[in-house]
Amino acid sequence: MATATKKKASSTKQRLQPLGDRVVVRRDELEEKTAGGIFLPETAKNKPSRGVVVSVGSGRLLEDGTRSPLQVKEGDKVVFSMYAGSDTFTVGDEEVILLREDDILAVIEG
Repeated sequence: MATATKKKASSTKQRLQPLGDRVVVRRDELEEKTAGGIFLPETAKNKPSRGVVVSVGSGRLLEDGTRSPLQVKEGDKVVFSMYAGSDTFTVGDEEVILLREDDILAVIEG
C-alpha cells in the first residue's frame, strides 16, 4: 500500500548574519531628482550614505574574552561613511551592505 506524501513548499527567507562588530545595512533608495526638480541620469547619482540596520553581529571581542555589545540595533536608521562598506550582497530580493560598526557615523532618531 503506497501512501503519497506531500511536501509543503517551504518559504525560507535568506538572512545574512554578520559576525563580531559587523552590521548589515539596507541602503535608502537613490534620489531620482534634485530638490529643484531636475531628474538625474544614472551616472550622476551618488549612492546614498543612509540606510536601515537589517542585522547586527554579536559585538567586538575584548581582550578579556567578553563581547562589547554594539550601539546600533536592528531597525535603526543610520548614516554611514560614503566610502565605507565596499562589500554589497544580494540577499533574497534586496541588496545589502556589510559595514563595521566604526563606519556608522550616527543614528537618525525620530
